[in-house]
Amino acid sequence: MGCAGSSQTKGDGALKKIRKPKPWKHPQPLTKSQLLQMREEFWDTAPHYGGRKEIWDALRAASEADLSLAQAIVDSAGVIVQSADLTICYDERGAKYELPKYVLSEPTNLIQES
Repeated sequence: MGCAGSSQTKGDGALKKIRKPKPWKHPQPLTKSQLLQMREEFWDTAPHYGGRKEIWDALRAASEADLSLAQAIVDSAGVIVQSADLTICYDERGAKYELPKYVLSEPTNLIQES
């Protein structure tokens, strides 16, 4: 009977459909290269905030993929999606993963570099 109960321990969170984050504005206008630098810094330091490296790697891959592939990545990694825009997720052990909006989408005030 344990097998039937274990499939429900994930709850509906794992089945939540992910979506793009709502449009947002950074406090200061950013260039694309500044945004990419912020993303790199976040992903380089993210595993130090706790959680498992493989989950962080899956979240990074999902954040850089289109929505259908991102959904497949989080589902196969066992990520429990709390917020549909991926800003708050959990792994199967209950560790929390918080992603800033700037790693998930571009701000509305992004400066075009010439």
